[in-house]
Amino acid sequence: MNHEPLVAFIRELADASSRVILPFYGSRDMGLELKSDDSPVTRADRGAEQVMREMIARRFPDHGIVGEEFGTERGDAEFVWVLDPVDGTKSFVLGVPLFGTLIGLLHEGRPLLGCIHQPVLRQLMIGDGKVTTLNDRPVRVRPCARLSEASLLTTDPLHPAKYQNGSGFEALSRSVRLYRGFGDCYGYLLLSSGWVDVMVDPIVNPWDLLPLVPILEGAGAALTDWQGRPANHAGATSAIACAPELHAEVLRLLNP
Repeated sequence: MNHEPLVAFIRELADASSRVILPFYGSRDMGLELKSDDSPVTRADRGAEQVMREMIARRFPDHGIVGEEFGTERGDAEFVWVLDPVDGTKSFVLGVPLFGTLIGLLHEGRPLLGCIHQPVLRQLMIGDGKVTTLNDRPVRVRPCARLSEASLLTTDPLHPAKYQNGSGFEALSRSVRLYRGFGDCYGYLLLSSGWVDVMVDPIVNPWDLLPLVPILEGAGAALTDWQGRPANHAGATSAIACAPELHAEVLRLLNP
């Protein structure tokens, strides 16, 4: 399968979504609301997803779409786009540029292509499961043989105790050299480009994870759920991504 036309279209989607998002970044007039689960949503989230949906419908009318803000259309199609217009909305509403737009494409239910776009920092990461690039330059996870030399990120430091094993996460955080509590898709971008070594999320939605799978695989990262099962499918509800040499020890600590 020739991926080049699809990758070119992903670039178009990223560019169009950024034109919606950027005017709201750092603005007091972003239309902030709380959804039923108390998570924030803004006009940037909804507007960017709507623009991408319209572009997909025009270019590929037989493709399906799964989006965080507007749900699923033709979810059983051969090709399905997965959209998270602002992954990291909590950072976005605080004026912190550690968010991004996630765009993924599934083929027969399996992740085929993925994209993280950070429009403020002008970073575009694209993966196809074999190669991952950041602004068109190939990137890889960095070698790291010991947890004592590793850096660890997670999206929300309160979530491990709420959704998984809090004591296990505490043990992991004490075992690394550096731990910081910022993540969302930007944590995975840092991992895939060789700046950090472990990124864990005790709970994820399909739109959080599926676009990341081809990126992480293309960058050579190990990827499973919290218990070590494959996390490269729509049913995964948690994620561990790290340098392959660290994976067994990370799992052992998280699951005492």
